Amino acid sequence: MTRRASPRNSNLRRALAQEAARIMAQHGIHDFLTAKRKAAERLGVADSAALPRNTEIEDALAEYQRLFDANGHEQSLQEQRRAALHAMHGLSQFEPRLVGPVLAGTATAHADIQLHLFADRPENVTLELVDRGIAHEVTERRVRLDAERIKAYPGLRFAVDNRRVDATVFPLDGIRQAPVSPVDGKPMRRADAAELKTLLDR
Repeated sequence: MTRRASPRNSNLRRALAQEAARIMAQHGIHDFLTAKRKAAERLGVADSAALPRNTEIEDALAEYQRLFDANGHEQSLQEQRRAALHAMHGLSQFEPRLVGPVLAGTATAHADIQLHLFADRPENVTLELVDRGIAHEVTERRVRLDAERIKAYPGLRFAVDNRRVDATVFPLDGIRQAPVSPVDGKPMRRADAAELKTLLDR
């Protein structure tokens, strides 16, 4: 027989999710686990079993943004999405896809624009940025492909329209299978430039 969570435990999880969401919104923290731990510490919760799921925190974050900063959040999100579209047009030869909080609509003002790019040689993306005179940093991004596999891919950080972009470069066939979302464990939602423009035009 399935055990039902007690009202006290449910209320505690909700309070932790709301506090984690507040921390993410106000302090620019992007990592769910870090936000959970800070929320638990602030509320004096030592039981890790009481920690909310990432999806609960994402829902609480969307609620927080709607209640406390609807206008500011919408303006910031629109600016992030316009910058993302600008970056995607400039890197169109690499089939860019927008992923993460800017696509989901839960990005805080501090969030990076996350792009997936696809190239037979990662250095081709670097050369394109060099040709365009765009200052950048070469990084490495660990990505979960499924329940068992985590793989490192080259990445690039740069700025477009005063917004930070964090791009991960996959091989060409990486466009067929999206990695696992850190929020819900399902394949990440990806949007191409046309889908993003539709979002902006709404």
